[in-house]
Amino acid sequence: MTPTSHGHRALRWTAGTVGALALMALGAAPAGAADPAPGVVLGKIAPIDGVKPGSALSVPISFTNTGPAALDKVWMEFDVTRGLSHTEVPSNCGRWDGQAHDDLPAFSNLLCEFDQPVRPGVVYALEKPVALKVLDHSLYDLLRVAIWGTEPVSEGGFEPIPGTAPAVKLVERPDDTPAAPGSARPDGGDFATVDVTAENTADFQVTGARLEGGVGDTVPLEVKFTNAGPGWVLRDGVSPAVVRIKMPAGTSVAKSAGFCRNLGSATYECGMGDSWVDEHGGQTYDFKLRIDKAVPGAKGSVALAGKLPRPFDTVRSNDTADILLDVAGAGATGGSGSTGTTGGSGTASGGSGTASTGGSGSTSGSTSGSGTGATGGSSTTGSTGTTGLSSTGGALASTGSGSVLPLTAAAAGTLALGAGALLVARRRADRQR
Repeated sequence: MTPTSHGHRALRWTAGTVGALALMALGAAPAGAADPAPGVVLGKIAPIDGVKPGSALSVPISFTNTGPAALDKVWMEFDVTRGLSHTEVPSNCGRWDGQAHDDLPAFSNLLCEFDQPVRPGVVYALEKPVALKVLDHSLYDLLRVAIWGTEPVSEGGFEPIPGTAPAVKLVERPDDTPAAPGSARPDGGDFATVDVTAENTADFQVTGARLEGGVGDTVPLEVKFTNAGPGWVLRDGVSPAVVRIKMPAGTSVAKSAGFCRNLGSATYECGMGDSWVDEHGGQTYDFKLRIDKAVPGAKGSVALAGKLPRPFDTVRSNDTADILLDVAGAGATGGSGSTGTTGGSGTASGGSGTASTGGSGSTSGSTSGSGTGATGGSSTTGSTGTTGLSSTGGALASTGSGSVLPLTAAAAGTLALGAGALLVARRRADRQR
């Protein structure tokens, strides 16, 4: 992607509590400013539920010029998360796609310029709705629509690739009720965040291990969380999975895995470095256990935990697994146990979710922060969008009690999905899950 000197004003998706996204244009006037500037106001866009993977999706968009005079041009932006795709790019639009990296899930962006007069007090709509494709891994996704009545300001974005499809135009909707005069945001633009929920599933599962050693030995333990798909899962500022690990009796933890905290009683609760997990992605947790004494039949466990519901996960038989321990001279633990690696060896997870031991999180010792996402729910225009699953956030800590799970060094995060760039700043304040 090539930098451009002519971009847009980046709009930040600021993650607050689950169920709300506050968007704020950079450089906008204070929300409480008197005499709000005239501008453009989007019509209501309903949340979209029950779409089928592989299907086409049409989203009608309308707006009103609430000012006293006609506008010569308007600019509209359509951003989607990785489970959705723009099906065509009109010649008066440009598109660019961002691959998952660092704190960013993959996304696609479309910025369009409408070079035609827009009269005040009249509702306008696109002559044909925004066309999207629901991809096979779609589950919880976001569409963000933004509009400006003045040319967007460059914030060091990237140059979109011009479209080749016929240009899309604006048409008047005289029978629609226009927005009230003076109801525009102080910066004269507007935006809406829309939840798109697909009829899809995602199989969250864990893998245990079998350990061998003698009293006094320190042995590696590797356990895994994997999203077997087919859908990816995007949460709002919290780890998409919580894994609780109970160590076998007679052992103590010499070294803890990243993204984990000690609950006491030889139990650890672990999250991920990001707020999404791609299909076939996940996280590996590497511990070092010291065998303090031989306890016949000692056995630990790995289990999916946490308070967030998982209605998309219909397979519960793989939500738990055993950690079996064979201590020399103490007899075998018995039973076949769960799948795992003898001695717990293996590599740490990483990547963007393209392998079953990788995932959208960072390596287990890193401090990668969280992205921002959402799940099914309602939408609003203006400075607040809504998301569906409710939770209370979280940020990683090495100690603590109860069910609060940290999410890596992440907080105060902002996700800017815009025509110029999609930016995520880490959350660095505590967010409870």
